[in-house]
Amino acid sequence: MPSPIKVPALGESITEAIIANWLQPVGARVEIDQPLVELETDKVTVEVPSPVAGIILRHAAEKGATVRVGDIIGEVDSADASQTRPAPSASQPAPSASPVPQAAVPSARAEAVRSGVDLGEVTGTGRGGRILKEDVQRAAQPASAPTSQPAAPQPTAAAQPAGARQATAAPRPAPAPAPRAPTPARAPGTDGPEEVVAMSPLRRRVAERLLQAQSSAAILTTFNEVDMSAIYKLRAAYKQTFVDKHGVKLGFMSFFVKAAVSALNAFPAVNAEIRGDDIVYKRYYDIGVAVGGGKGLVVPVIRGADALGFAEVEKEIARLGARARDNKLTLEELSGGTFTISNGGVYGSMLSTPILNPPQTGILGLHNVVDRPVAINGQVEIRPVMYLALSYDHRLVDGREAVQFLVHIKERIEAPERLLLEV
Repeated sequence: MPSPIKVPALGESITEAIIANWLQPVGARVEIDQPLVELETDKVTVEVPSPVAGIILRHAAEKGATVRVGDIIGEVDSADASQTRPAPSASQPAPSASPVPQAAVPSARAEAVRSGVDLGEVTGTGRGGRILKEDVQRAAQPASAPTSQPAAPQPTAAAQPAGARQATAAPRPAPAPAPRAPTPARAPGTDGPEEVVAMSPLRRRVAERLLQAQSSAAILTTFNEVDMSAIYKLRAAYKQTFVDKHGVKLGFMSFFVKAAVSALNAFPAVNAEIRGDDIVYKRYYDIGVAVGGGKGLVVPVIRGADALGFAEVEKEIARLGARARDNKLTLEELSGGTFTISNGGVYGSMLSTPILNPPQTGILGLHNVVDRPVAINGQVEIRPVMYLALSYDHRLVDGREAVQFLVHIKERIEAPERLLLEV
């Protein structure tokens, strides 16, 4: 009996998604709760599991299609769970090519049937090596386009001897069109010198929020530098002991999270937001940490960072980072932060002006650590130095507060014992 594959509830205020990828082709045997399709929203990627064990009968929506919550996007036949792959129906004609690889998406299989391409000879460029429709189209091109060693052309009337022209029984074909001018070099994997790719919902959402931040807040950035020597020494002294006891490495980020909490407590306006004509001061500290995920930059949130120890912060950062890379973050893990830390240093950034994450009032930018000459007690020493940047909403935070906030963080990174003693 067929069971529908439905678009599930995707979270508050989210009503539609895009089919990012079918993970299983039509005819595949699947188990209950096995992921069948990836749906991409403007915030997260969601895998839809199989409602039953059985055979996938059809895909009702192809990759790239926009679907809404509750839509039926396919069917699984539980009655055929123990049987072999069913014969194709009229709507799914059997291809004349060789058996369809499991890695081919539905649109690619349909294109293979239309063009007579053997999918076994096609190299997939999709995620996980899946064969896309464009891959089949490219494979079909050599059949109709000249190859690097074309067959010898038949002589034209102008080139043939007169006797040969008279001996020709068939009528002359229409003159071939004039040769086209050479086309520009094509980028690999494209059908021309330009490649047009639809913007993903996540990328569209990021773009919207960046524009919103720029147009709805008075963003200003202040900078400072911090000597990382004390953090280096502390980590070197207790690095292995920390791992042995807590099962996680002691990184830099936990120090900056704890320093940010201390600074937010001292300067509550940076932990606030403007809501209409009101200022909302937040007495909790949910720190967003920007990480690069499988679909782009995301900002999962460390809840109650003020109540967590260094090891707990490091474990939470590792957990959220792994979920971001695997596109497993939930809306709950991405929502509700009060302040954000962005570490461009992992990519080699020396200095930047981070953009606010609305409706937050502040964001701390970290950068790479470089050995620099520093004047210490009248002597020049080489120290590991990082540049810090604080972008803030000048409507709510004064310049004096912003500078003092950044100095507060600098002082606690350069003397981390202050974080432990809360002074």
